[in-house]
Amino acid sequence: MAAGPDRPDDAVSDERAVDTPYETTETSRTANTREITATMDLALRIGEVLLSSGAGASDVSAAMNNVGRACGLRRFTADVTFTELTMTAQTAGDAVPVIQIRQVRYREVDYGDLTLVDQLIRQVVAGVIGREYASRRLNQIISSGHSRPRWSISLALGVMGGSIGLFLGGDWVVVLVAAVAAVLVDLLQRRMGRRRLPAFYQQVAGGLLATLIAVGVTATPAQVSPSLVISTSIVLLLTGVNFLGAIQDALTGFPLTAGARILEAFLATAGIVAGVSGGLQVADVLGVDLGHVSPGAYALADWPVMVVGGAIAAAAYAFSAYAPERSLLPIAIVAGLSIGLYAVALDRGVGIAWSSALAALLLGLVSYPVARRVRVPSLVVVAAGILPFLPGLSIYRGLGLAATDASAALLAMVTAIAIALALSSGAILGEYLAQPIRREARRLEAKLAGPRMVGPHSVRHERGVRRRR
Repeated sequence: MAAGPDRPDDAVSDERAVDTPYETTETSRTANTREITATMDLALRIGEVLLSSGAGASDVSAAMNNVGRACGLRRFTADVTFTELTMTAQTAGDAVPVIQIRQVRYREVDYGDLTLVDQLIRQVVAGVIGREYASRRLNQIISSGHSRPRWSISLALGVMGGSIGLFLGGDWVVVLVAAVAAVLVDLLQRRMGRRRLPAFYQQVAGGLLATLIAVGVTATPAQVSPSLVISTSIVLLLTGVNFLGAIQDALTGFPLTAGARILEAFLATAGIVAGVSGGLQVADVLGVDLGHVSPGAYALADWPVMVVGGAIAAAAYAFSAYAPERSLLPIAIVAGLSIGLYAVALDRGVGIAWSSALAALLLGLVSYPVARRVRVPSLVVVAAGILPFLPGLSIYRGLGLAATDASAALLAMVTAIAIALALSSGAILGEYLAQPIRREARRLEAKLAGPRMVGPHSVRHERGVRRRR
């Protein structure tokens, strides 16, 4: 196969090493061990980037298996848990197994890196590049840093907070306060993150700061609802996307990872509750009368305002997560369409859970072709498009009411779980329906173990590999 304009020169020389099956004779086992170790290391590091960027366990497992098989590895297994990736290979029945384990540490979500790694996986699977070049390219992606200055990320989060305030029916004062609170909370959490404080304490500090901002606004002559101001100010801290990831893992057969993610989401939300409670205590000490504060209370705006606010919020979140610029406008359009369907369904008397499910189904159905068009993983479009539906706000409301009204807290938690299930299952079902529409997908349909939001379905070039052999 000749090198083309998109095929690196050293990928050609590396092709023979990738496509040649591993020997199992006694004399070659030492060399084979080095080859197996290098292949497993590449697959594990790719899986680490995907898992830390929010990809589901099923996507990570499929990507690791595809990379291993594309690089010639056979008789291996790949296992994914919440904080650990494991690969085991045994070239023959009497051979000593090779095992590699990689701990997954938290890193800032970077959809730009995720997009580059997704493209790297596709090139490896398609046989365009070999293992050695892929390993060097992965090193460049991981070590290159972010593509945008940090001040622009804080500004985008401020835009996202203000847009959510618009989405929830706030006036210009609420929108402004939500934007300022989002920027300040981001700066505070980033400063605490540099000191390596656990995420729980960062959530407590963020909730405290957001509540103190609401207390300060209430102390002014401005006529605003303290509950609405607090709800819009803590949007940046909510863990709805993580909760959705947990539901996805549970639906796709990874209960252990799903349980860990759910526990993490509830712990982070409990930190917000503690911070907001501390801010309300400060208000009492200062003598600021906030009236009756209902945790997580909000009201939706008219549907045109909802569409505009939700679309801007989705695009701003994608920008803050370093998504490529070419994807921002399509993300805003897809989110606007989903929110429009959600508003129409609510207006027709459909329940909030079914309205969320219909909107998520449309989101999953449309995000797949849109993501392929703009050359990003569909996870980027889905995660940004689901953000305006705010499942985390219902979780916060349930935990916030637990100490004062047990029955209302139970109802809020059931509602939160129903919304999260509806959004996750709807988005995944949309992916199921969208993927077979592709021209080549009917040949792969029997092989699909689940929808892939990151990476290709399978090693499609394997037949061509045998032909070259």
